[in-house]
Amino acid sequence: MARIKGAMMTRKRRNKVLKLAKGYYGSKHSLFKTAKQAVMKSGNYAYIGRKQKKRDFRRLWITRISAACKLNGINYSTFMNGLKKAGVTLNRKMLSEIAIADPAAFTALVDQAKAAL
Repeated sequence: MARIKGAMMTRKRRNKVLKLAKGYYGSKHSLFKTAKQAVMKSGNYAYIGRKQKKRDFRRLWITRISAACKLNGINYSTFMNGLKKAGVTLNRKMLSEIAIADPAAFTALVDQAKAAL
């Protein structure tokens, strides 16, 4: 039986890693060993970043809603509690968009929340 050599697959694997490392600083984009380490590390950062992105946006939306609530003389937690009791099921992303784009509608929501308390 003939011996099978792995040159083709090795080259493909190395080229795949080097393609992912394109644009990296120094020898990280050209040497396989360092490129492999950098790609693994960047993959970990990307994975963590996808989780942090969700947290960061939620924090941003809450900050925006809180600022709009303060303009209407109510704090964030009281506002959210009032909305829940009033049966308004808008998520924080939509509430922050309303607070930015349509302050009058947000004021109406604040009034509705105050009435439910």
